[in-house]
Amino acid sequence: MSFRPVRLAVQSVLLVTTCLSVAASAQPRQTMAAVLPVPDNIPAARDVAYPGTVTLVVDATDTQRGIFTVRETIPVAQAGPLTLLYPKWLPGNHAPRGSIDDVAGLKISAGGQVLPWKRDPVEVYAVKVDVPQGATAVTVEFQYVSPVSNAQGRVVMTPEMLNLQWNLTAFYPAGYYARQIPVAATAILPVGWKYGVALEPVDPAATGTVAFKPVSFETLVDSPMFAGINFRQETLAPGVRLNIVADTPEELAATPEQIHKHRNLVTQATRLFGAQHYDHYDFLLAITDKMGGIGLEHHRSSENGVTPGYFTKWDEGSGRRNLLPHEYTHSWDGKYRRGADLYTAEYSQPMRNSLLWVYEGQTQYWGYVLQARSGLVSKEDTLAAYASIAATLDKRPGRNWRPLIDTTNDPILSARRPQPWVSWQRSEDYYNEGLLIWLDADMQIRELTKGKKSLDDFARVFFGMNDRDWGVLTYQFADVAAALNKVVPYDWNTFLDTRVNQIAPRAPLGWLEKGGYRLVYAAEPTQWWKNNEKTAKNTDLTYSLGFTVGADGGLGQVIWDSPAFRAGLTNNAVITAVGGKAYSGDALKTAVKDAQTRKTPIQLLVKQGDRFSTVAIPYYDGPKYPRLEKVGKGTARLDTLLTAR
Repeated sequence: MSFRPVRLAVQSVLLVTTCLSVAASAQPRQTMAAVLPVPDNIPAARDVAYPGTVTLVVDATDTQRGIFTVRETIPVAQAGPLTLLYPKWLPGNHAPRGSIDDVAGLKISAGGQVLPWKRDPVEVYAVKVDVPQGATAVTVEFQYVSPVSNAQGRVVMTPEMLNLQWNLTAFYPAGYYARQIPVAATAILPVGWKYGVALEPVDPAATGTVAFKPVSFETLVDSPMFAGINFRQETLAPGVRLNIVADTPEELAATPEQIHKHRNLVTQATRLFGAQHYDHYDFLLAITDKMGGIGLEHHRSSENGVTPGYFTKWDEGSGRRNLLPHEYTHSWDGKYRRGADLYTAEYSQPMRNSLLWVYEGQTQYWGYVLQARSGLVSKEDTLAAYASIAATLDKRPGRNWRPLIDTTNDPILSARRPQPWVSWQRSEDYYNEGLLIWLDADMQIRELTKGKKSLDDFARVFFGMNDRDWGVLTYQFADVAAALNKVVPYDWNTFLDTRVNQIAPRAPLGWLEKGGYRLVYAAEPTQWWKNNEKTAKNTDLTYSLGFTVGADGGLGQVIWDSPAFRAGLTNNAVITAVGGKAYSGDALKTAVKDAQTRKTPIQLLVKQGDRFSTVAIPYYDGPKYPRLEKVGKGTARLDTLLTAR
């Protein structure tokens, strides 16, 4: 037997191997970098008392330039490394929104000696200093240079008013729960200004420089201030005040009837929940188009910003009167009862939003119920709002790929930036779809109990314990289902799971039939719809052409897969002409009606960037505006829901 073929095969392998080795050696070398571990240099928070009381003085008198000047004294127990944190994950924001980029001029000293500080390279909201021997405290000084235009962020100070959020003007020592760090705060206000705040002043008669009784850092962050030269305060109930600041004194002109409806809000809420989770409560209401708008809940107060006309144009803007009922409800839902994964020991720890469909969704539900029961908003306008919410979410195509639970991540994912295709992407739908889920739950309870019980009973079970306790009682998904089962036995786990965690091509609208109504699309909008268009200064053709358009012709949201979308329109394009004539909202509405009659496409001249194009939209179904239509006669369950208690 010959071995030649074997020898040739071995030689071939050696030759190939040699060639590959030569080729490899000819290639450029790729250096493989070593990966450094990410250090965690922040002391873990402990639930123990901080050794001493922090003093915080905020000078808020530079209203012309929007600068808060801060001096903070932090006691220290020993020399050595000290880590100071600036609040990052803010309650009510559901995301890391601390404005540390607006902190400037930071200086830290001890015993008159300026100390070098260094920002942590991983946690940039943390600064580190070495406390020298013999020092008993460090002094932190800086300016919070607040935005002076909307392009820079929310404006919190104007020559007429300010919104002092203490979390913007304070550092706190790492290593402790926020509830264990006592702080004595002082605000220096412009001469003649009055204020509203949930904190208790040392001297209630003090003006200008106002010192407050010590509270925990957690309570301080939860107790913002509104102050201004144009100020009005009304008592709504024992221990409950409405504090109003405005750009002009004329905006303070609330009538007795208007104030009475705000009193009704407090009455209806306390009757609903059966307990109050505050020792006193301050509504903070700014009527302004100069300071930035806001709606932010706190345990014993709420920050509410509305545009001028809140009182003086009462009949034109019921939509803005949903804000106070919503934020007030949060004292129970969100502040006292809070999702367990949302409560953190201090503000560098990430918050998780998995239960926002309760925190915000049920608050949205109660906000609309209470606006109607109190008379702040009529039942008709509340039903019109329900119709708009139901239509929007039922026709939102994004629900075909994204479950509601995933939208609870949106405050972190998108930081509430405008979305290019919100109908396809979805954006914080846990608010209004949460409302629909709880409408479904309410009507299911009424049907199961033949009208003897409702979600009001759930409110007393879930929120109505421990009157005047303003701590935090956390819950998880199972606790919500268990509380519903206490009202009436049912498979509430599945009821909630399918609506919250599963993809559903249709919105939860079972409440409509059970509640005695149906959703229809009419050729004429409701008065509520007309008022909203007037306030927003737009034309809303969402359910016909599939877009909203501003007074200048600029397109707002174009609905995914709508007639406008299929015609190639996109957000931020500008309609310059309709049917050969200059754009106006009325001309566009007329074109929609004419197309239905003539069966000819709607012709638009559209500008996008530096390009003009003619767009034809073959839509012939006429105007469509959602509204609720009662089925049958008499008082329906939905009517009963909105009736004052």
